[in-house]
Amino acid sequence: MPIVADQFAWVVGVDTHARTHTFTLIESRTGAAIGTEQFPTSTAGMTRALSWIHRHTENDTVYAAVEGTSSYSSRLTRMFEKEGIPIGEARPPSKASRARTGKSDAIDAEAAARSMIGRDIAHIASPRAAGLRQALQILLTSRALIDQQRTANKNALTALLRVIDLDIDARKPLTDRQVATVAAWRTTDDTAAITIARAESKRLAIAVITATGLMESNRSQLAQLAEQLAPGFQETPGVGPVTAAIIICAYSHPGRVRSEAAFASLGGVAPRPASSGNTTRHRLNRTGDRQLNRAFDVIARTRMSIDDTTRAYVVKSREAGKTNREIRRKLKRYICRQIFRQISAIVT
Repeated sequence: MPIVADQFAWVVGVDTHARTHTFTLIESRTGAAIGTEQFPTSTAGMTRALSWIHRHTENDTVYAAVEGTSSYSSRLTRMFEKEGIPIGEARPPSKASRARTGKSDAIDAEAAARSMIGRDIAHIASPRAAGLRQALQILLTSRALIDQQRTANKNALTALLRVIDLDIDARKPLTDRQVATVAAWRTTDDTAAITIARAESKRLAIAVITATGLMESNRSQLAQLAEQLAPGFQETPGVGPVTAAIIICAYSHPGRVRSEAAFASLGGVAPRPASSGNTTRHRLNRTGDRQLNRAFDVIARTRMSIDDTTRAYVVKSREAGKTNREIRRKLKRYICRQIFRQISAIVT
């Protein structure tokens, strides 16, 4: 496979920050650093940066090595894409490298550029695609926040009903009917503590119901966007709107994940050897994208409950002495392999 230096005459490294970005231009074939400049992150500043790059490279082929393509440098990433400049996600220098070279924006920008020159183009991580995928990610982030707030409000309501006797049995988690009952309470003339407790309970109950409605609306939007990006994917056993959205965002676009094994590593479902002596076994992987790992776990648990083939495998594995954790680990690895092949064929 070709490396960056074979196809691009120049590599520009970018160290990104909230207010300024630092650019360093390196000639691929000689490794010479031609210049370093710092520009503000405004649209005008990024336009000046592009002009600076074109002026020094004389419109020759350029490859960009950028840190934080989906955060501080999102505007710059879009401008590079519009200019037709390929972009690779550069990793920050290691601690050992910093110990040798020191730390400054110019040093980090040059290190980003040099880290790309000899790399295989096919193995460089590219920025996540925007558009519908970005909208999907926004909905997932919003859903997590709404769910967190709903849980906090429901826990507060449960605690209040356990402390103050308001004729609601709160010894167990509150049901939807109990929450609806509290939300419909009217104002009563009672002691100050009871009156305030009822009012606060009603406010919390209304907040829980409102959040539940927002979650349902969010789920509907996720289902629609996921169907547009991956038609038919939600028909896969165990895959729903939320898990489909998480998987699509992690996969992002063709080329981001180079293989099924890389996808398993990304999702934290690649088995890790934990053997010693006469014992041969593997353990769960605690690294990778934990949201993607959670999606695989939800799919595995769902299939263990509803899918006949999976249930038969579980029974057979238990008879062989496998624990539930080992069974889920193997199922998640199988599900990852199946889903990667499926999503690679339908996501464009």
